[in-house]
Amino acid sequence: MKCMMNTSLLTCILMVVMTVTLSCTKPESQPLKVGVAGPHSGDLASYGLPSVKAAELVINETNDKGGILGRRIELLIEDDVCKPELATNTATKLVSQSVHIVLGHICSGATKAALGIYKDSNVPVISPSATNPDLTQSGDYPNFFRTIASDDAQAKLEVDFALDVLKLKKIAVLHDKGDYGKGLAEFVKGFIENSGRAELVLYEGITPGAVDYSAVVQKINLSGADAVIFGGYHPEASKIVMLMRKKKMDTIFISDDGVKDITFIKIAGEYAEGVYATGPKDVSMNPLAVKANEAHKKTYGSDPGAFFLNAYAAAQALLNAIEKSGSTDYAKVTHALRTEYVETPLGKIRFDDKGDAIGVGFSMFQVKHGRYVEIN
Repeated sequence: MKCMMNTSLLTCILMVVMTVTLSCTKPESQPLKVGVAGPHSGDLASYGLPSVKAAELVINETNDKGGILGRRIELLIEDDVCKPELATNTATKLVSQSVHIVLGHICSGATKAALGIYKDSNVPVISPSATNPDLTQSGDYPNFFRTIASDDAQAKLEVDFALDVLKLKKIAVLHDKGDYGKGLAEFVKGFIENSGRAELVLYEGITPGAVDYSAVVQKINLSGADAVIFGGYHPEASKIVMLMRKKKMDTIFISDDGVKDITFIKIAGEYAEGVYATGPKDVSMNPLAVKANEAHKKTYGSDPGAFFLNAYAAAQALLNAIEKSGSTDYAKVTHALRTEYVETPLGKIRFDDKGDAIGVGFSMFQVKHGRYVEIN
């Protein structure tokens, strides 16, 4: 730095001091950056926005108490619209902003697309909803964790319910060709075929976003299926269910946590009645869940949406790991996630060596009088 001759000595000294001070600022005094990635616009925004609100509530409460390790927490929010090609851009943007930890992504395909970028940058990631088994079971992503059970457990519950409770003999299986929907459907198909107790009468992929699903609904009807088990999300499920019911088909419809969302009921309306869907176990009576739900209502004036409690628990687990490890160091934080329990709305959890949350599972729900009710 060069001081002009007409600059006062005092001003010059102050400028030098400020420059030295800024250049010597320690990383430990800078904000702790938490990324939240998922669909915040588009058809699947109802799955992603609850995670943003969960993160906001947890982080605001933590900042009010002084932050973590004496550092305030900064929230970085990025929209991937649940599309893999956009998720890579989202991950790259968060990494370029020196994010320390990430809550997200929401959809399995988008999560898988982004994970390698976070892995290369040593960024721990916890998803509240990405259920594809390979995300943890392949061993490719040691930086990945989730606060939801995987699709093989979800598929097993669906098939057991269909065979043991509903006593079905002919089942059609559909999927949306995505990492999540097709992955789940393949497990369902395998469980049905290995059971020896029911016939798989139709197995087919559909095109997401199609205007009309009359052809596949006709195939379901001609197959003589007692039920359809669908792997995918609510936009396609609502169209299929509405068509089936308008054609006076009483074929049972069973789906997954991609459909276990109030948006499905709003779109399908009266035709949603009776639909079954698996989803995270109801933990609404857990005192921490009650507290989190009440905080949401007070802050946002509405009931929480899908995966809110899973996201709330994910945010708590990430911050707890940093606090317990006393660092943002990747190895220390991931070790803490696997060894340190944390009290959450889902219960007291930690993660196994693969990254799956211990003690978290699925239940079966059914639409009754316009809302999902846990039945099994």
